[in-house]
Amino acid sequence: MMSKKPRMKKKEYLPKILETGANELEVIDFRMFEQMPDGSTYEWVLGVNVAKVKEVIQRPANIFRSPGTPPEMEGLAKIREEVIPIVNLSKWMKIKAPEGKSNNYVIVMEFLREVIGVLVHEAKRIRRIKWTDIKKPPASIDEKLGGKVVGVIEIEDGQLLLLLDFEGILDELGMIKVFTVDEKAEFKKGGNSFNILALDDSPVARKIIRTTLVKDGHTVHEAQSGLEGLTFLEKLKQEAEKEGVDITEKIQLIISDIEMPGMDGLTFTKKVKEDPVLSKIPIVINTSLSDKATVDKTRFVNADAHMVKFDTKDLLHIVHEYAIKNDKSRRIDNATT
Repeated sequence: MMSKKPRMKKKEYLPKILETGANELEVIDFRMFEQMPDGSTYEWVLGVNVAKVKEVIQRPANIFRSPGTPPEMEGLAKIREEVIPIVNLSKWMKIKAPEGKSNNYVIVMEFLREVIGVLVHEAKRIRRIKWTDIKKPPASIDEKLGGKVVGVIEIEDGQLLLLLDFEGILDELGMIKVFTVDEKAEFKKGGNSFNILALDDSPVARKIIRTTLVKDGHTVHEAQSGLEGLTFLEKLKQEAEKEGVDITEKIQLIISDIEMPGMDGLTFTKKVKEDPVLSKIPIVINTSLSDKATVDKTRFVNADAHMVKFDTKDLLHIVHEYAIKNDKSRRIDNATT
C-alpha cells in the first residue's frame, strides 16, 4: 500500500544505520558451493539487502512438497506460525553441491507483499557497502545466473560478491503477484496524460510500470539508476531553461526504486529535492520494501509518497494524485532514456 509523507519534527533523528543520502546499504553475505567436473569446489559469494531479510534460521525439519509448483520450489514450511514457500537456490542455480555441503540455512525474506524462504548452504556475515562500489557483473557470470545479478562488488582476497535480483528470480518462478484492476473502472480515471520518469534497475519492474502507465495514456521515460536519472533530468532542465518554460512542463512525476547500483533511489531523491528547479517535481518511492525503516528513510529525503510494488491500482491512483497537472504539458519526443 502507498503512504503519504508525513512532516518530520526538527528534533526527530535517525540512528546511523537509517541515515539517508549516504548511498550505502547492508547486505547479508551468504555462500553456495558447487562441485566442479574436476572434483574441486567453487564457492559462490552472494548477497541480499538486509532490509529484505526477516531472519536467518536453520533448515526446518519439515518442508512439505506441494503439487503444481516449479522444481526450484522445495515446498512449504511453517515458520513462526506462518506457512511460507521455500525456494531451493541450488536448483535454481543448477549447481550440484559437493559432499558435506547442504542446504543448512533458510534466509527468510519479506518483499513484494510476500514472505519467502531461500535455502542456502552457508550464511556468513553482514557487510556494509556503498552503492557506488557496485559494478556491472561480468557477462559470463550474469549469463550463468540467467541475468539475475544486480551487481558485483570486490571484497577481500579479490573475491566478487554477487547481489542477486530476487524480484527477477521470483518472477521467473511465477511467484510475483501483479495486482490487476478492471480497465474500464481504473484506466484513464484522471483524464490527464503525463510525462513520467521511472527509475528501476530491474527490467521486470520497469516493464510492469511501463505497460501499466502507457496503457493509462502516459509517456514513460526510463532510467536504470539514480545517476542515469539525474543525467536525464539535467538535460530536461537545460531544455526548459532554453525554451523559457517551467520544468514541470517537461516532466510531471518521478517514480523511483530504492535499490539501484551507482546511486540508490534515496540519494537520488535527496539530490533532486535539494535542487531549486527539480524539487518541484513530485517523487514517489516505489519499492519491494515495506518495513518502517524504509518508510522512515523516504520521509527524511522528502519523497512525496511511498508505495510497495506491484499493485497497479495503487500505481494508477498515486499517479493521478501526485503528478503535476499542467493543462499545457507537452510530451517529450524521442527522449526515452
